[in-house]
Amino acid sequence: MGINAQKKWDRFESYGPKFVENCVQGIARDLLMYSMQTLSQYFIVGHIHDEMIIECPKDTKLDEICQQMARTPDWAKGLLLRADGYECNFYKKD
Repeated sequence: MGINAQKKWDRFESYGPKFVENCVQGIARDLLMYSMQTLSQYFIVGHIHDEMIIECPKDTKLDEICQQMARTPDWAKGLLLRADGYECNFYKKD
């Protein structure tokens, strides 16, 4: 159920894989928000899907940021996470 193109409450047709995709995207968003909270000491200037843009001093270690991003929240015990990153002077798509 949801709002249709005429802005009325209506029944939508769907299928299993779409529900799974929505669940996975929701969990991924929650994991990104958890990472952003663990990195709150840094200046996060933006995020795009599964990426974060952080402005920080040049002496900040990229490995430390990646380790913090790979921390598993209490509600996802057993989930294996890993984070990769790169350093640059301006944003670019990796």
